[in-house]
Amino acid sequence: MRWDALSLVEVSPTRPRVARGAVRRIVGGATVYERRARSALEAVPPVTGLPYRWAVNPYRGCAAACRYCPARQGHRYLGLDPGEDFGRVIVARTDVARRLRDQLASPRWRGAPVAIGVTGDCYQPVEEAYRLMPGLLAALRDAGNAFTVLTKSPLVLRDAALLAQAGRHARVRVAVSVGFVDDRVRRAVEPGAVSPQKRLELCAALTEAGVACEVLLAPVLPGLTDSDDQLRAAVRRAAQAGAVAVTPVVLALPPGAQEWYLAWLEQEHPHLAGRYRELYGATGQAPEGYRRRIAAQVAALAALYGIGYGGAGGPEPAAVP
Repeated sequence: MRWDALSLVEVSPTRPRVARGAVRRIVGGATVYERRARSALEAVPPVTGLPYRWAVNPYRGCAAACRYCPARQGHRYLGLDPGEDFGRVIVARTDVARRLRDQLASPRWRGAPVAIGVTGDCYQPVEEAYRLMPGLLAALRDAGNAFTVLTKSPLVLRDAALLAQAGRHARVRVAVSVGFVDDRVRRAVEPGAVSPQKRLELCAALTEAGVACEVLLAPVLPGLTDSDDQLRAAVRRAAQAGAVAVTPVVLALPPGAQEWYLAWLEQEHPHLAGRYRELYGATGQAPEGYRRRIAAQVAALAALYGIGYGGAGGPEPAAVP
């Protein structure tokens, strides 16, 4: 199922599409719409820049409210504001673990690696109430399917034992996003996320618990966090935290995210606005030459600090159940 092919009905000027047939609750200050999942396994659009083909998403929207998040576009299709609503209106797919079990058992599924948490951090605060992740992890463990958990949240440590157990049956990793180690930048573009230092401490704690942890340098922000000194600091700190690998992901700006991010950029860094329009244009992705340059820099730094680059293995094609 594509992100732009969600089960929608016609637009109401006063009621978002997602509200139709959904249970609405207030959880920890967030508005949560509970919906059933038509499909658990979803294709990841290439425009996100993420190195994964298939994903499972227990939540849409994210309390971290990262200004650049490419998943903001999904809120537009749900009849929600991809700007303000993305961080405060969350969709919880309450039966996603059951749907995942069914799809993993399908003969059409060939066991491709899966990423968890592309459309919203799977360990954001509402997970404390809904606890959808243990069911997903157990389903993947029982199927022996490789997976990577994407998160910025220390809440993932709650499930460290289950992650370690699953790792005995297939390749399992937690990918902690640390695109930069400057907390001033974090406060500006990741207002609801914990500090880079806390994320690096999380990586060390996961490693100690027997869970392989890699660091996603995600995203690298052109003109803001792409200098050699900034990349060097991020890779060095990832190596010190015990990460098994580091993977750079250059900022992607698909529709929804692009408008929100550029509006902030024009206000806070107006001298960069023109450069961003040249870089991203209508495609939503930075030019291939720029992405290759960042990749080469990070690969050299990974070798310098003795950390893996890009991880071992990678996503493989699989049929969509």
